[in-house]
Amino acid sequence: MEDLSEYLKETDCIDYTNPLVAKKAAELKAASSDNLDYIERAYKFVRDEIPHTWDAKLTMVSKSASDVLKNKTGICWTKSCLLAALLRANKIPAGISYQYLTRADDASDGYIIHALNTVYIDSLKKWIRLDARGNKPGVNAQFSLEKETLAFLARIEFGEKDYRDNHSDLDFRLKEILKASDNILEVRTDFEM
Repeated sequence: MEDLSEYLKETDCIDYTNPLVAKKAAELKAASSDNLDYIERAYKFVRDEIPHTWDAKLTMVSKSASDVLKNKTGICWTKSCLLAALLRANKIPAGISYQYLTRADDASDGYIIHALNTVYIDSLKKWIRLDARGNKPGVNAQFSLEKETLAFLARIEFGEKDYRDNHSDLDFRLKEILKASDNILEVRTDFEM
């Protein structure tokens, strides 16, 4: 049997004992009929109720799950931390997966690292991936146990990659970028995962 303990731990970015995160996790759990319902509610809360910082045209930089709740905004990296924190707060294993995507519609403006979540579905004994980035025209991520419906598909013709990986915490390089950034315009990546 797979050891899932790494995907239940608290980290500096996935700070699920923070009172803001713990309170939201308890609220969502109280409204849920079972774990699957809770996973879907937590996912939809992060996707739909927490605007992506770029989409909202904000400049603040949320650096952890609790920051995302406090600031009511985050980029995909920290929205992924929030969803992982909400799930881990209720003993549901969750991690982070990455994609390497173009900043523009083609490779003319370089690349970004996009983060999404992995979630272990105990009743199905399998991992799924969910993308809580936030929907907008051209982006339509959905909750699904069977078929991934992510925000973005990697376009190999532009050098994009879907790593299909599963990490127990936000990558240390991304944490360093967040720590060093006071404005969302400073958040850039120039490396592949």
